[in-house]
Amino acid sequence: MPFSDAPTLTHQLVTLEQLSLGHAEALSESVGDLWQIWYTHIPSPDEMSAEIERRLSLQQKGSMAPFAVIDGKTNLAVGMTTYMNIDEPNRRVEIGSTWISEGVQRTGLNQAMKLLMLSYAFEELNCIAVEFRTHSQNLQSRTAIAGLGAKQDGILRSHQIDRFGNLRDTVCFSVIASEWPSVKEELTSRVGGPARSN
Repeated sequence: MPFSDAPTLTHQLVTLEQLSLGHAEALSESVGDLWQIWYTHIPSPDEMSAEIERRLSLQQKGSMAPFAVIDGKTNLAVGMTTYMNIDEPNRRVEIGSTWISEGVQRTGLNQAMKLLMLSYAFEELNCIAVEFRTHSQNLQSRTAIAGLGAKQDGILRSHQIDRFGNLRDTVCFSVIASEWPSVKEELTSRVGGPARSN
């Protein structure tokens, strides 16, 4: 299966499904004020359709697999996530461009979502490593990534220029294949499992 495919992945707390323009309205309602956070780029309600189209365009090029995040309790779209920077020959992906609405943060949904994505990456795509990257100032994201069991690989200094023209230092994390069984066990103990794909 191509790494840029976005199959439906399900858990009792969350479902990940192929992102489409049909999700735009619900996502615009879910995003709230998150788009105003300065150290990350989350689309505003007015930008949502264009951002979905951008992600779908990258999927057509084989460099991204974009998902809508569906709350398992309400069955509503509450965020987006992707496999990005796909390197299929070297069996590597990055999980990123992720946001979920404030209403589902700290509910276990994010951990369940990562369990689904990591399970699929290692067990179906046979990845040798899964990466995570975040702004050095995004302490909430850094804590969450480390809490998954990912190891910090390093910091890319002056890595990018953000939307305000400021230099961004990017913190890089990864989980490698040999670490996956223990990471999976820990995540499953927190949110239940197993993950499954359809």
